Amino acid sequence: MRSQDEAEIVASIPSLRRYARALVGERDRADDLVQDTLERACSRWALWRRQGEVRAWLFGIMHNQFVDRLRAQRSRPEDSVGDALPEQPQRPQQTDALELRDLERVLQRLPPEQREVLLLVAVEELSYQEVASATGVPLGTVMSRLSRARARLQEELRGPDPARAGQPAERIRRVK
Repeated sequence: MRSQDEAEIVASIPSLRRYARALVGERDRADDLVQDTLERACSRWALWRRQGEVRAWLFGIMHNQFVDRLRAQRSRPEDSVGDALPEQPQRPQQTDALELRDLERVLQRLPPEQREVLLLVAVEELSYQEVASATGVPLGTVMSRLSRARARLQEELRGPDPARAGQPAERIRRVK
């Protein structure tokens, strides 16, 4: 591995940690996911085709590691943590902490495939094509998942609207 390649990998670590933390919700599990991703990347360095950025390739590896862990967790339901979310350290301003907590809870309620795409596009600023490559799904699927994730996120954060109670979701969208 060249020193330039090593530098690109090291420069990607903060993004990998941020993405992993958003995916799994716990610092220790996120660090484990990042470490497993980096180990896999180093052991399979010869397989990288040098097409695109190293960063996108690393996100692809992390995606696969995350999916593998989800599958393993589903096969052992007694080991799953359930819907419990980790506590976040208190931020200086109370409203900021509440908003952050609400956002994190809503993100964790998104289906994993929607959460992954949303985080890669919105937080990590990968292009749709890079996300498609990293997750191994077609470009149209990335766009669809992103659209559904954004809509659900917006709806969840907005909260219930008494004026719309009882109206079908399709009708609400047309009225806007």
